[in-house]
Order: sequence, then C-alpha cells, then structure tokens
Amino acid sequence: MIHSPEERLAEALAQLNDAQRAAVQHGLDAALGDAARDERPLLVIAGAGSGKTSTLAHRVANLIARGADPQRILLLTFSRRAAQEMERRAGQVLVRVLGLPSQSPPALPWAGTFHGVGARLLREYAAQIGLDENFTIHDRGDAEDLMGLVRNDLGLSTSARRFPLKGTCVSIYSRTVNTCAPLAEVLKQAFPWCAEWETELKRLFGAYVEAKQQQHVLDYDDLLLYWAEMMSEPTLARQVGERFDHVLVDEYQDTNLLQAAILRSLKPDGRGVTVVGDDAQSIYSFRGATVRNILDFPEHFSQPARIVTLERNYRSTQPILDVSNAVIAAAAERHAKTLWTDKPSAGQPQLVLVADEAAQATWVADRVLAHREGGLALKSQAVLFRTSTHSAALELELARRNIPFVKYGGLKFLEAAHVKDMLAVLRFAQNPRGRMAGFRVTQLIPGIGPVTSARLLDAMDTAADPGEVVRSFVPPSQAQAEWARFAEAYAALRQPSLSWPADMEIALAWYLPHLERLYDDSGVRRGDVEQLARLAAGYGSRERFLTELTLDPPEATSDRPGPPLLDEDYLILSTIHSAKGQEWTSVHVLNVVDGCIPADVAQGAQELEEERRLLYVAMTRARDHLHLLVPQRFYVTQQAVRGDRHLYAGRTRFITAADAKRFEQVTWPPPPPRAPHVPPPAATIDLLSRMRAAWR
Repeated sequence: MIHSPEERLAEALAQLNDAQRAAVQHGLDAALGDAARDERPLLVIAGAGSGKTSTLAHRVANLIARGADPQRILLLTFSRRAAQEMERRAGQVLVRVLGLPSQSPPALPWAGTFHGVGARLLREYAAQIGLDENFTIHDRGDAEDLMGLVRNDLGLSTSARRFPLKGTCVSIYSRTVNTCAPLAEVLKQAFPWCAEWETELKRLFGAYVEAKQQQHVLDYDDLLLYWAEMMSEPTLARQVGERFDHVLVDEYQDTNLLQAAILRSLKPDGRGVTVVGDDAQSIYSFRGATVRNILDFPEHFSQPARIVTLERNYRSTQPILDVSNAVIAAAAERHAKTLWTDKPSAGQPQLVLVADEAAQATWVADRVLAHREGGLALKSQAVLFRTSTHSAALELELARRNIPFVKYGGLKFLEAAHVKDMLAVLRFAQNPRGRMAGFRVTQLIPGIGPVTSARLLDAMDTAADPGEVVRSFVPPSQAQAEWARFAEAYAALRQPSLSWPADMEIALAWYLPHLERLYDDSGVRRGDVEQLARLAAGYGSRERFLTELTLDPPEATSDRPGPPLLDEDYLILSTIHSAKGQEWTSVHVLNVVDGCIPADVAQGAQELEEERRLLYVAMTRARDHLHLLVPQRFYVTQQAVRGDRHLYAGRTRFITAADAKRFEQVTWPPPPPRAPHVPPPAATIDLLSRMRAAWR
C-alpha cells in the first residue's frame, strides 16, 4: 500500500509517458542537489493530441507537491476556461498525491489569461504608472464606437473620398499595437487600400488614445501594451518578476511580440519559465501572433532553453498521422517532430475528387448520414473550411435533407444589445467619466437624445463629484419622471457601502421596464439579462465582474438562431481557426484546393507557411476518419442564374503527388460504366467525297 506523498507522486507520474515525465520533472529531480538542478527555461513542443494539458497540469502539481507556493506560480493561458481546466486537473493530481479532501485542492490565484492578469497588475500598480485604479475596459464594440466618435470629431467621416470605417480603423490600430510594427508597414501588408490615409490615421489614433485617457478606459489591446510598457521600467519589472517563482505559458505559438516581451521582462534569465506549444499549429497571425516567438524561444533568455518534444499522439490513427506528418514536414522552418500512435487504424484517410461545390455538398451529406447509420453521432462529426463562405452550398444541402447542424460563430454574448445595455449601466456607475457607457445608458431614457446626453457627460467630466451632477441635472420635461428614477438608481449604485452583487439587482430593476419597452422579444432577452445576474454572483466585486466578462465572455445569447439545438443531435460546421483545440471522430475538410487552402490572398512566403499549418491543424482534428474534398470546378458568382462560367482548381500544393498515394483516392460520382461494344454499320455514303466536292 502506498502511504507517503513521495510514493503517491511517483505513482501519479508513472501514468505519463517518458517525454511527458521529462517535462514534468524538469529542474525538480529530488535526487540532485540544488547546485546540480537544471534551471534552464523549458520549451515543451507538444504535437497535436499529445496530452499537452495533462502534461502542464502535472507540472504545476509537481511544483506544488515539491514545495512551490501556489501564490507564487503564474499560469498564463488564452482563455479563462483553459486556466480553470488547468487548475482543476492540477488539483485532482494534488488531492491524490497530498491526500487532501477532494473539495479543497490548492487554488492558483494567478492562473488566467494574459489580458486578465495584465488588467489585475495594472490596477495594483495604477498609482505608480499614472492610471486611475477604477479604469474600465472597452470590449471591441465599445472601442469601435469610441473610434467612430473621434473619427467624426476630426471630420474624417465627411471626407470626399472613402475613409476607413470605424471597425477597420480599430483593426488597423489593434494590429499595429500587437505586432509592434510601424503603421506604414501594417497598412502596406494588411490594409493596402488604406495606405493613402496614413497621416490621417496617425492623427485619429493619437486622438483615440487621448479620448481613452480622458475617460479612464483601456481597450483590449491596451492591457498588453500598458503591461509591456510598465515592464520596460527596470524597477517595476523586478518588483513584478520577484512575485513569481514559476511562470508557465500555454499555447505559446499564439503569443504576439508584446506577450513575449512581457515574459522576458518577468524572467530575464529564464529561470522558472515553462512554455508549451506547437509551432505547427501557429495560425493566428491575423491577430498579431507570430510563430517566431516559439521558433526563437531557445535563444530568448540569458541561458539557452531545454527542449522536450511530445510526439506520442493519443487522438488519431497512424494513417491520419502519416499524411499530417507529410504535410508539415515540408515546412520551411520548424521544431522537428514526427507524431506516432499505437491506436488501431480504421482505414486510410480519403482524398475525394468531386466535380464542383454542389457535388461536394452532396457527397459530404451522404457520408455524414452513412456514418450516422453506422453508429456515429452527428455531434462526433465535423465539417471544416478555410472561410465561412465555403460552407454555403453544404448548408443548403443539409437544410434540404433536414440534417440539423450548428455553425460555429454567430452572435457573441456581449454583442447583444440588451446585454450591452446592462453592462453599460454597471460600467457607468464604476467609471462616471466613461462616455461610451454614459451615452448608451442615458439615451435609454425616453426624451433623452445625443445632445442632452452630451451636455450631461460634459458636465460630469469637469465636476469634482459626477454623482451630484446626475442628481441635480435638469432633463427635458418629457424625461423628468424617468430621469428621477435613473438618478435614484445611479446614486444607489455609487454608494461605497453597496455589497456586490446588490449592484446587479439595482441595475436590473431599473433596466427591465426599458427592456420591455424597447424590444418586441423582451421575454427572450430577459432570460439573457437574468443569466447575466446569475453569473454576477460568481464574482467578488463589480470591477472584477466587468473585467472578467469583457476579457472572457460567454459565447452565445438567446438571439442566436436556435432550431438545430432543439434536436438531440447535430452536425458541427466550423472554420478551421475556430476548430483549433477540438477533435471529432470524423472530419471532412472542404475545398482542399489552391485558391482556398492556401487562400488566394496568401502570396508571401510567411503567409503560405501559415496556410500549410492551417491545413495541418484541420487534418489533426480527426480521430478515426479524415476526408479531404477536392472540387475541380468553381462557378463564377456574378453571372446569370443558370450561367456556366467557371474556373478549374487543382489539389492544394501542400499535398504532393507522393503524399497523395498515402490516401485512399476517391472520384465521385464514379464514371459511368462503359457501353457494350457494337460493331459499326457498313458505310452507305461516301461523306469524304462530298466534303471535297463542296469546294470544286
């Protein structure tokens, strides 16, 4: 019987494979003295399906089991759910190893996203860096609205020539911040149609930054930018870095230059640093991520990193891994690895040649139903595509056959108008100088328009007590009754003694009558705001709730089209980008042709390499069945309804002729059977003589 924690830890680690165990025990070998321990930074190259999450969770558990203080472990992930899952798994290991009650595993108070941890540190150090500690955070929609206001104030919305819209302006600004590239370079590479406006965009972005500072708000990109700038000051960098003995980063291939700079500032010598990722799955350059971070990581610190590679795959069959390995092996630069498995094979992956997109849709629908009849639930099958428009023909075919499906995407929770209304009420109470929230809230009141709202907010900007401005404000006569109700609610929300989540109850009581007045489907929308109230109970304060919900929102609202979800089973449709981190028993990949994968807009060498990685990610989502669809003909869209203008496409360049032999190659529909041979009749006329005679 195993009694001691050391024996229980050894038993837990024995469940890992050799490479996973090497990563988990790096620098923690109890048999070595402190002087002999490996203190190099650790890079874990975790291939698709190689047990990355389990490895990182076991490393966290091993650190704590060997004496590390959970308060001094910084765990950075790309979603709060991922951080919670990592904390849960590490907790399960520690419960077994340390003999703790199952309900009380050690907490990881510094587990979260880069943006979430950044927001927390910026608040803690606000006084030292010139920030108001009560700053609020703009989501993408709020950022676009503020950019639109500044754009209008500068007269750029009345330009005689087409100036970029507010959403495009925010995209340009965001890409410039996250790539740390000059504006001119960003415009040239990603927004060439906006290059002529470089001077005006610089002026706009400067005014946008000033507007945010005046209103004490940060946008999503500022959380990284301000954190990185804070860490560029040696004294502050040292203070923050000394708070943590261990820094672990998940999905490092998805980091941008700001995030890499933050990590180097935290631990310049790399001691205590562990990053996990896969350069072959770096597919988010459009968000500012760069594959260079993980490729160059071994040389980023004052001492070179140790590299541990996880190659054993627990997801896919070997034939699927063989074709996936072949695709990524041709990459121009990578951390070498060859995925393998001992999982039994279910046959070869298929490379399916079809006539056009309509035939592709028919074949996929047929195959999905055949899998279903074979016992494979629709939810265990997925159809992946490069861009959302590629699934149009398939969606029509699925609807025609009454095959329920869910397409990943749709309306995000925080994009729904009624949810934005409720959050604006709380944000306006939290930060009275937040003009975007103030504009939204005050104009919910009948009789209050943009002019009146602006007059109020201007007065609040200059007042020592913004709450008193609200109380004494004189609205138009038709708004006086509703204004009095709002002023009372606002005063209650501003009470320092108010205990969260009572704030939410006050805001909800004030907002519900407006919800019923503004929306015909108020009953459905009410469910969302009530769900918001239930979510609020899980947070310690109004500030924490607003920050976390902005940085990691729920996915869907009641606005989202719902009929497929009423069915007990449904097929998954998803872009490849949205499918990363997921897996299904059967995967169909549409339009595996040049012009789609790689996309026709990908021309540079780096862009083409990312397209190769995108195909690799799609292929490695499959457990047992992989089908790559290759339509030969694409019809030109802008022509008569029954027009026949079309283009021909070839199989993607990422699957060579040699690689194609690893697939079962299918042509659909199969060619018709040859007609039986019938001897021709004896000639009855001399047609050749007639043709010659016509010219004599």
